[in-house]
Amino acid sequence: MKNYKIFTLGDNALTVEFGNEISAEMNNLVVRLADFFEKNSFPGFIEIVPAYASLACFYDVSMVRRTFPDFLTAFAAVKNFIENALQNLDDSETINARLIEIPVCFDAEFALDLEFVARTNNLTTREIIEIFLARTYRVFMLGFLPGFAYMGEVNERIAAPRKDSPRLKVPKGSVGIAGRQTGIYSLESPGGWQIIGRTNVEMFTPNEKSPTFLQTGDSVKFYEADF
Repeated sequence: MKNYKIFTLGDNALTVEFGNEISAEMNNLVVRLADFFEKNSFPGFIEIVPAYASLACFYDVSMVRRTFPDFLTAFAAVKNFIENALQNLDDSETINARLIEIPVCFDAEFALDLEFVARTNNLTTREIIEIFLARTYRVFMLGFLPGFAYMGEVNERIAAPRKDSPRLKVPKGSVGIAGRQTGIYSLESPGGWQIIGRTNVEMFTPNEKSPTFLQTGDSVKFYEADF
């Protein structure tokens, strides 16, 4: 098992950290551990929140203490559950990732920063689009907004810095680049990513059984479309 750290996150949660880099290998471990506890929850378990190379486990302190009195603290009990799970994860297990295809329109009215990304990288806008569409992206985590998926990695030839001054309103469905990450704004929101297009796919539908269109571990392939 890879090296990891476990530390408290407030009074009712802990974090398991495997590193501090964008890595499919580490993210696979995060997804597998999260999936384990979704299927094998313990009394007092609330939720697992996966990130790039770490995850947070939230729990009900009182219930954990009542159910597992042999441990000095609820943190000690949950830490023990995590460590046992890590020891028993099957290293040969693979992630059955979904492949999701998402349409993107790159018309000027939607691609607010496409010209900037092209100038920054000494490319034409057409080259930026083609390079962007050539890759399949991994969903490393959800965050920032409900259903906002952090995906990577974009080709370094089209990487672009965040905006110096974030926009006050980024339209819902905007597809952006920040560094070597790409993401889709699930709701209208302030934001500082460089916007290169827009999709009409709903990323967040709160009334559905599964409210987020994308999940950690998914693979995403973008294709060009007209709206």
